[in-house]
Amino acid sequence: MDVTGEQMATLDELVDLLQSVERTISSLQAARDGILALGSRWAVEVADQAQHPDGADMAARSVAAEMATALRMSDRTIQRRMAEADWLVTRFPLVWAAQGAGRISAAHARVIVDAAEHLDAAEDRDAYSVQILELAEAESPNRVARMARRVAERFQPRSLDERHRDAREQRGVWVRDVADGMAQLGLRGPAALVHGVFDRLTGMAEMVQTACAADHDAPRSAELDAPAAVGDGRTVDQLRADLALDLLLTGAPAGHDGSAGVLGAIAAHVSVTIPVLTLSGRGDVAAELDGSGPIDIETARRLAGAASGWDRVLTDPVDGSVLAVDRFRPSAQLRRHLRARDQRCRFPGCGRSPSESDVDHTHDAALGGATREDNLAHLCRRHHMLKHHTPWRVERLDGGLLSWTSPVGRTYVDRPQPPNTVMFRDSIAPPF
Repeated sequence: MDVTGEQMATLDELVDLLQSVERTISSLQAARDGILALGSRWAVEVADQAQHPDGADMAARSVAAEMATALRMSDRTIQRRMAEADWLVTRFPLVWAAQGAGRISAAHARVIVDAAEHLDAAEDRDAYSVQILELAEAESPNRVARMARRVAERFQPRSLDERHRDAREQRGVWVRDVADGMAQLGLRGPAALVHGVFDRLTGMAEMVQTACAADHDAPRSAELDAPAAVGDGRTVDQLRADLALDLLLTGAPAGHDGSAGVLGAIAAHVSVTIPVLTLSGRGDVAAELDGSGPIDIETARRLAGAASGWDRVLTDPVDGSVLAVDRFRPSAQLRRHLRARDQRCRFPGCGRSPSESDVDHTHDAALGGATREDNLAHLCRRHHMLKHHTPWRVERLDGGLLSWTSPVGRTYVDRPQPPNTVMFRDSIAPPF
């Protein structure tokens, strides 16, 4: 990518302008939420004066209709936004204030609030907000969503096991018709099982891609959502859908399996992080499904009991960084260490999991870069290509940090997300 210094300066100015505009948009969106919340409170006050059993709902409808007609919008949309805004402003004032100051976006605020919707105590919500806002100002919304679930778990009044038992009662399957003769099938169930289903479908789809590529002597695409092969043309997403329908309708991946039945032999791979005290029954810190969030302890223990081997991750007790990984049975130790340390693509803001990423040499192996932990990091295909084929540059810092430099000279530091760790207050000694 050959560009002049003047072109780079123009791009730098555009990025500055975009940042300024985004901060302004966030502030204005927060101001709009404040107005909508005031409208919601006005409706409550009017309803209280009327003392009618349906007064609150009718007053809210009236306010929504008033605002919607002025804005040429649906009153149902405005009423929903009023409720969401009142929830944000009333229950999470620190988050709303951060958005108003342009420190976070509306997307950040949404995932922060969604992760803590079950926190009833105001002091818990405020403490949660303080902790997650420190992280949110340096990360993208998709990364913050995972962090927020972890932080919110510390303030939950009920254990995850108790909540999971209640949530299991809501499992189900539903269908929704959409346009052009299509429909959507949804499923709600335990996270470990649902992610296992998706992983198994992905493994099958990738095997179909590989077989097609071999048949046509075509190289595999650098992007997961690119066409599978010249003779097939289906994307991974399309293959997952076709395979899911085949499996559900016939009980076997008909039409996609080879004579050896290799697709049916593909097993799901689900990675779970379990604090050792939780696994032994001496602690109640939640286990985590890698790439998703906390899961109930019972499911985690059953998965651990069925595992052919376990990874033990030694973390720094202060900052949670991964110090070492070993395994009770031999395997590719270095890859496990990298997976435990990185947990995602290491380009700033990217949330792709290690299973969707390549292990990249920060300093190119062809130029003498060593194949060891301090020169390796996960990069998804998109950002792997970006690193090697554009002026973006990456440098390794201490503590597993990666410093990325953009073509215009801006620097962004990506920090590994600490795995689930147990932290002790100064007054409490560790139990070992």
